[in-house]
Amino acid sequence: MAKEAVKARELKRQKMVAKYAAKRAELKAKGDYEGLDKLPKNASPIRLHNRCKLSGRPRGYMRKFGISRVLFRELALMGKIPGVTKSSW
Repeated sequence: MAKEAVKARELKRQKMVAKYAAKRAELKAKGDYEGLDKLPKNASPIRLHNRCKLSGRPRGYMRKFGISRVLFRELALMGKIPGVTKSSW
């Protein structure tokens, strides 16, 4: 389980990226790299990191489901994820 501060920091980054998205696109189109440099570091979308929505785990993230591999397995075995079944052959 990730610390609440780490989850909050990631949320703050997401909000900042959304806030400055239009301005970044405008500056990039103009080729004004000095203007881009003056924006906050966290306004860059490259600084975002995918995290599990339930536990906050940064690694083993499954993009299709938005959760980590560990929680995916637990929830799938309990039958909580629709359409997912254990395979056997």
